[in-house]
Amino acid sequence: MVKLIICNERTCAPIASLMCRHKDFGQTRFICTSVPLDGDMCAATAPGGGSAEELKSTVLQLRETVLQQKETIMNQKDTIRELTAKLGRCESQSVLDALPGESKGGGGGRKQGGFSKNTMGDLSRSPAAETLSQLGQTLQSLKTRLENLEQFSRMNSSGQSTNLKDILQNKIDDLEKEVLSRVNSLEEGKYNPKNESEERGKIESTLTSLHQRISDLEKGQKDNRPPDRFQLTFPLRTNYMYAKVKKSLPEMYAFSICMWIKSSASPGMGTPFSYAVPGQANELVLIEWGNNPMEILINDKVAKLPFVINDGKWHHICVTWTTRDGVWEAYQDGTQTGSGENLAPYHPIKPQGVLVLGQEQDTLGGGFDATQAFVGELAHFNVWDRRLSPGEVYALATCSSKAQAGNVISWAETNIDIYGGATKWTFEACRQLN
Repeated sequence: MVKLIICNERTCAPIASLMCRHKDFGQTRFICTSVPLDGDMCAATAPGGGSAEELKSTVLQLRETVLQQKETIMNQKDTIRELTAKLGRCESQSVLDALPGESKGGGGGRKQGGFSKNTMGDLSRSPAAETLSQLGQTLQSLKTRLENLEQFSRMNSSGQSTNLKDILQNKIDDLEKEVLSRVNSLEEGKYNPKNESEERGKIESTLTSLHQRISDLEKGQKDNRPPDRFQLTFPLRTNYMYAKVKKSLPEMYAFSICMWIKSSASPGMGTPFSYAVPGQANELVLIEWGNNPMEILINDKVAKLPFVINDGKWHHICVTWTTRDGVWEAYQDGTQTGSGENLAPYHPIKPQGVLVLGQEQDTLGGGFDATQAFVGELAHFNVWDRRLSPGEVYALATCSSKAQAGNVISWAETNIDIYGGATKWTFEACRQLN
């Protein structure tokens, strides 16, 4: 008599897998059956031969489906690898495009990682297109100056001034046509990049000549104003627009540097001033680059300044420092906003350097980078070889008659040379306060 025994998976599964490896019955319960020694174990474990054949057919279909899915997955992996490689190339190109914009700091240039904002616009443009854009803006600046001169000429009724204005206007019109021609050449793909430097040099030379003649014409506007009541305007972020202080700094064991400043440039207003000496381009620098706060650098050592001033309004700022313990103080609009120590302690400011307004120097008197250029207006840049008291700073910020000019560098038109289209206008901030 054959006895049918129902048992659990733990007892029957090993036996089934051992004895019936060539068969697969799918998800079933295990039924243990006693059979003769010469009987077919597998036939006994799967009553109803028809169901076994169906199971075999199902297993084959499942295997076919698995193979198809495996092939699909392999194809998808190849596609993913291809897309990943393309993405990597795109990211590499983006990093290369961002490299020209570098910040200031140690060793003549502190690189600012992760920042790729195009300071001249939101869209990437070729160097030629960038150059034409800058020249176009410079032309617009010169035209604005001529319009102001026209108003002045009407009041002055000077025939000679009017005649000179007309000549300059015609030259500006010719330059505009030349720039437009360059733009059309770029759009048609006919522009030869090999000639870009030469063409740019010619146009900038003409612009500098125009600027000088306009400046001569503007002298009539400033005959009646005090020599210190003027401001410098840097309308564009370029590497050729700047002003240079004629006098160098002496060796200093302490200093106070104060100025009026106005800017709404973003990101970062750039470099209001930089002082370089032989062997050290970062002897004394004030810079706000990218999204970083404004910094003061002394002999490549850095302190962050708590200024909030790029709102398009005039602000008075001062920074004082002494070599003893490297103590520094920062003032905005007559109020102390921060202080610190250990900024280049016991390092005197070296003499016989070059003091530039509006650009950061990577070499002595040059090596300008447009991404670090100052954009805005600047006035009353004064330097003392001592720390000013809070009362003295407040007098400067409120345009008090008791305010003193710098005993090392004083703000006067005769002390400043301007280059590349930076302009001088009558300073109005103190007049608004008084």
